[in-house]
Amino acid sequence: MKNETDSSKSDKIISSEAIYHYDTTAFPQIASGRARLHEIEKQHSNLAEILVISSYPPRECGIATYSQDLIKALNNKFSNSFNIKVCALESGKSDFNYPDEVKYTLDTSHISTFMTLAEKINNDQHIEIVLIQHEFGFYREQEQAFLQMLYELSKPVVIVFHTVLPHPTEHLKNQVRNIASACKSIIVMTKTSADILMSDYNVASQKISIIRHGTHLVQHLSEKFLKDKYGLTGKKVLTTFGLLSSGKSIETTLDALPAIVKQIPNVMFLIIGKTHPEVVKNEKEQYRDSLELKVKELGLENNVQFINKYLDLPDLLEYLQLTDIYVFTTNDPNQAVSGTFMYAMSCGCPIISTPIPHAKEVLTEDTGIIFDFRNSGQLADGVIRLLNDPDLRKNIISNTLQKVVSTAWENSAVAHAMLIQKMAPEKIKIHFNLPVINLSHVKAMTTEMGMIQFSRINQPDIKSGYTLDDNARALVATCMYLNTTGDKSCISDIRKYLNFIRFCQQPDGNFLNYVDKDKQFTSQNEEVNLDDSNGRAVWALGYMLSQKNKLPKELSLEAEVTLQRAFILISEVKSTRAMAFAIKGIFYYHKVAKLPGNITLVKIFANRMLQMYKHESGQNWEWFEGYLTYANSILPEAMLYAWLMTDDSTYKDIAKISLAFLLSHTFNANGIEVISNRKWFQKGQEHGHFGEQPIDVAYTIMTLGIFYDVFHDDDYLQKLHIAFNWFLGNNRLQQIVYNPCTGGCYDGMEETHVNLNQGAESTVSYLMARLTVEKYKDEQ
Repeated sequence: MKNETDSSKSDKIISSEAIYHYDTTAFPQIASGRARLHEIEKQHSNLAEILVISSYPPRECGIATYSQDLIKALNNKFSNSFNIKVCALESGKSDFNYPDEVKYTLDTSHISTFMTLAEKINNDQHIEIVLIQHEFGFYREQEQAFLQMLYELSKPVVIVFHTVLPHPTEHLKNQVRNIASACKSIIVMTKTSADILMSDYNVASQKISIIRHGTHLVQHLSEKFLKDKYGLTGKKVLTTFGLLSSGKSIETTLDALPAIVKQIPNVMFLIIGKTHPEVVKNEKEQYRDSLELKVKELGLENNVQFINKYLDLPDLLEYLQLTDIYVFTTNDPNQAVSGTFMYAMSCGCPIISTPIPHAKEVLTEDTGIIFDFRNSGQLADGVIRLLNDPDLRKNIISNTLQKVVSTAWENSAVAHAMLIQKMAPEKIKIHFNLPVINLSHVKAMTTEMGMIQFSRINQPDIKSGYTLDDNARALVATCMYLNTTGDKSCISDIRKYLNFIRFCQQPDGNFLNYVDKDKQFTSQNEEVNLDDSNGRAVWALGYMLSQKNKLPKELSLEAEVTLQRAFILISEVKSTRAMAFAIKGIFYYHKVAKLPGNITLVKIFANRMLQMYKHESGQNWEWFEGYLTYANSILPEAMLYAWLMTDDSTYKDIAKISLAFLLSHTFNANGIEVISNRKWFQKGQEHGHFGEQPIDVAYTIMTLGIFYDVFHDDDYLQKLHIAFNWFLGNNRLQQIVYNPCTGGCYDGMEETHVNLNQGAESTVSYLMARLTVEKYKDEQ
C-alpha cells in the first residue's frame, strides 16, 4: 500500500504595476498598449455583473470546484458579454485567500449576514442577476434566513439545485417550493431531478432548465505513456477520487478486490483525494484509517495506492486517462449528480457505479455497468468482465466520449449564457469571444508527406491516407496564417502541402486525389470524378502565389510551374464547383501575374456558369443548378471574382442575387444551418435537415468576407459573425463544434450530437474561417 501526501509550495506574484513600470516616453508603443488596455478595462467595467453565490476555492468542496470550472468557462467564452463576481460561502470564521473575482463573502452560521448580503446586492448597481449554487447542507443551520434573503433580493435570481430529493416530507416540500417561488429560474443537472421537481414539488416546468454538469475537454494522451509516467506500467488500474468520507463507501471496492486480484493479479486500485475538511474537523482521519486497516487485513498492500492530496486538474485528468475502470460506490441513493462521475466520463473511463439517479440516466449497456449499493460481489463480477474483455472496454470508451461531449464546460457556458440573456435581455447581449488561433491539431495531422485525411477523435488515423483535397485546403489555410500573423515558421508546412500537390500532379497536368499511407495512388482515383479536386488544386496554388512576396523564391517558382501545367487541361472541366474553385485560384494568381490568359480562362468558366444559371433559375429559384449541395457559396463568390477581373456587371448581378438566394435558405432563428449532407435541397422539394458540415460554414464565412470587402454591406458582416459563432455553440444544438483543447474541429453536426472525430477537412475548414474572421474582429 502506497501513500502520497501534499508537499508545500510557494508562489511568486508579480504585480501589474511592476510589469508596466517603463518609461513610456521612450517607448511610445508601450504607452499606446497601455491606453488600449485601459480602454478595454473601461469597457469591461461597464458590463453587467452576474453574482454567483457559492462555496469557492481555496475552500475544498465539490461545489466550489464546480463553480470555479463554470466561471472559468463563462469567462473564456463570454468575458465581453458580462462580468462574473462571486459571493463565497463560509461556515464560521475562515481565513481563505480568495482570488480577485470574489466580491463578497457570506458566513452561513450567522443569521444577520443574510440580510446584510441582500442589502449589499440590492444597492450594487453593477449586479444584474444572482446565480445561487444550492446544496441543503450550506444553509441547514439558517434555512429561514436564506429564504428571507431570497425574498428580499430585488435582482432576478437563478438557483441551481445540486440535490433534489424524491418523496419529500411536508417540511422539505414547502421549503423547496418557497425557494422556487422566490427565484425567476431553476437549473437542475438531470432529467430525473427536473421530473422530481415537477411531480413531487409541483414546480412549473417552464421555470426549470436542465443544464448538465460540465465536463473537461481532454487531449486523450496515450494510456501507456501515462502509466509509465506515474509508475503504473503493466497495471490494470481501477480509480476512484474525491474528498474522502464514509459516504463514498470505498470499502465496497476493497471488499471486492480479493476476488478481482485472484483472477487479475496486476490490478491496482487508486484512491485519490484528501479527506473532506468537514470530516476531518469532526472525525479526524477515522475513515481513512479504517480503510488502511482493511487493506492490511485483506493483504492488498500491493494492489491499493492512496494518493492523499487534492490534485491539480491536469494531474487528475491524466490519472483518469490512464484508468482502465472508474469505480463509483457512493451509498447515497438520493445523490442527484456527481462531479467526479462526470470527470471520469470526460476522460472516456468505463464506469461501474451504484444506481444513483445520475448513473441510471447516463449509463446504459454500451457506456458502463450499474451494481447494487454495497454489493461487492456484483462489483467484482463487473470489474473482472470488463478487464477480461478489451474490445468491450474499447467500445464503452468510444460510446462514453460520444455521450459526454455535449456536457463539455464550454457547452454548459453557452447554456448558462443563453439563460442569463433571457433573464435580462435589455442589459445583457451575448458576444462570443474569439478563440486564439491554434495550429496544434493541424500540425498533429501533418506528416512529412502531408496532411492525413481522418482522425479517430483527435488521434490521426494514418490508415486513412491522404487526399489532394485536404492538402490543397491546408495549403490555403497555412498561407492565410502566414499572411495574417507573419509567422514564417509555417513555411515548412507550406512546403509539405505544396510537395503533396506536386506529387499528385500527373504528366498531362491533371491531378489525382487519393493516396494511401504507403504513398501509393489508390483505385478510388479511377472510381470518382476528380474535377473538383483539380479545381481545389488551382485555388490553392493561385492563393499561395498571391503571397509569393512572403515565401522563398524557389517555393513560389515550384508553385507557378505546377499551376501553369494545371492550366493545360483545366479549361475542359465542366463541374460547377471545379470551375468556381479555378476562378478563385486564377483571381488570386492574377494579382501577381496579370496575364491575358488568366482573363480568358475566367471568362470561359464564368460564361459556362452564367449559362447554367440561366437554364436553372426561375421563380423562387435563383441558382446555377436544380439543387443545393455542398460548397455552395463558392459559386456566387466565383462570379464576384469574374466581375472584379472582367468588369462585366452581369457576373456581379448574378453573384449578388445567387448569394442572397443561398443565404435565405441557410440563415434562420438558429443562426446558420447549412444544407444537409444527408439530403441535398432539390428544387421544388422540402429543405433537408441535420448533417451540417464545418466546411460549408467555413466557405460561407469566406464568401461573406469578400462580399463585405467589395460592397461594404453590414448585413454580410453581421452574417459572417453569426456563421462563425456556429463553431462556438450558437447553433441548433447549442454545442461547440470547435474543440479549443485540441485545436481540432468536430467532423459535423448530426440530429442530436456532434461527430467527435476531428479530421483534416473540418479542422482546416475551421482554421480558414477563424483566419477570415480575424480581419473583422473589431467590426462587430
